Amino acid sequence: MRNHLLTARAAALFASDLPAGSRPSAPVVDAAIAGAVRRCGGTRGCVAHLATTYGDYPEIAASRMRWARGVVEAIYGARDRELVAA
Repeated sequence: MRNHLLTARAAALFASDLPAGSRPSAPVVDAAIAGAVRRCGGTRGCVAHLATTYGDYPEIAASRMRWARGVVEAIYGARDRELVAA
């Protein structure tokens, strides 16, 4: 379940307007993910956005997805570990 949630968050962050390579704070990431989910009509819409935008050129999307996954793992992975430790 945790991996599915991290994957959905990464897809939403990918679909957001945040520039790849940035190091946004947790509140900025939360807002960007929420905005992308609303704008795309859910997490499936975020994945559809990814496929539509980069389907013909997936190599272009790779660096943005690595960035999105790294940011999501750093922010939400840390939160998840804190919850488990508590």
